[in-house]
Amino acid sequence: MTTAPPRPATPEPAAVPTGRRALYLGLGVVLLALNLRPALVAVSPLAGTIRDDSGMSAAATSLLTALPLLCFGLLAPVAPRLGRLLGMERSLLGTMALIGAGTALRLVDSVVALFAGTVVIGAGIAVANVLLPGLIKRDFPARAGLMTGLYSMSLFGGAALAAGVTVPVQRAAGLSWQATLACWGALAVVALVCWLPQVGTRTRVPAGAAGAAAHPVRGLWRSPLAWQVTGYMGLQSLSYYAAAAWLPTVLQDAGMSAGDAGWMLSYSSLLGIAGSFLAPVIVGRRLRAGTLAAVSALLCAVAFAGLLATPAGGAYAWMTLLGLGQGGAISLALLFIVERAPDARHTAQLSSMAQCFGYILAATGPAVLGAVHDTAGSWTVPLTLLLVLLVPQIAAGFGAARPLHVAGR
Repeated sequence: MTTAPPRPATPEPAAVPTGRRALYLGLGVVLLALNLRPALVAVSPLAGTIRDDSGMSAAATSLLTALPLLCFGLLAPVAPRLGRLLGMERSLLGTMALIGAGTALRLVDSVVALFAGTVVIGAGIAVANVLLPGLIKRDFPARAGLMTGLYSMSLFGGAALAAGVTVPVQRAAGLSWQATLACWGALAVVALVCWLPQVGTRTRVPAGAAGAAAHPVRGLWRSPLAWQVTGYMGLQSLSYYAAAAWLPTVLQDAGMSAGDAGWMLSYSSLLGIAGSFLAPVIVGRRLRAGTLAAVSALLCAVAFAGLLATPAGGAYAWMTLLGLGQGGAISLALLFIVERAPDARHTAQLSSMAQCFGYILAATGPAVLGAVHDTAGSWTVPLTLLLVLLVPQIAAGFGAARPLHVAGR
């Protein structure tokens, strides 16, 4: 007589935080999210200085943008297992320690240290990217839209802060580019200290949870809905990071000064804050998610078309539309991960899948656009390519917006 193997135990659901504890937890999520872009975005305004001082080629400098995205993709599958073994709170604390350590490495006057620090930062962000949607699903089930809006708003807020403040801080303080990049580690230290009270509240992982870590959710790769969520995450990320990497150069080539071009990128991120907060809040109230995904893409389409026609002359209009469109798109991508999963365990696994393939796809964006520009000799073909890619993004958005749950076991 044979017996069926025991099913992996799962941890008992923890009580949903309320009142002051929910407020502190929400503030902690915002602080963590604020750290997930500045250390990366700060490289873009300093790219010319870094290249001139280090002697790196343009291709090598572009790797500073692509490497973190590769980390996001390649390390995303590790995050759910890490979260189950150590607990989400302790794992997220570790991500801030990694970001702080990576920024400190950049203080060393060495190209090797610069790339090493970038990889360490990318590793920390990769884990936080995956775990935060799962934490929102677990602890804010009735306020998933609001918290996703705050989360994505913080992502854009951090990016806007880094894009707009990095060069002025460097000039005002007379810092080297190494010290300027390392300054962003202070934000990670603040988040780490503020997150410390959360550690120990739920990080005592039951034995069943540790056993479940060896048995992740399976079957998502056979789910069309999961692939639509993944496709939407990847395409909107490719559009965002390709634009963030090259738009200042596009505007400078059109006659705009370097300072004004950097401000345009920061301005776009500021508008992205509004788009990223509003999108998940109004889903289901005024517009369906699929319609909103199409509207976000159309805003980006008008912006890219405007940059093709009059890049410098209409810069404020194009950056306004682009910021609103990209902000809405990233927020919807995160909301799809939260809402298409039935529980926190599935959310972490879907987040891992979407960000693994999505960010690997996004990592190709800056390099491909740069190569296409070098071949074509202008920005017409690269911007047209970004326009064309909005079509499959809309299609994936409509698919991911269906009110279903991914199938996994």
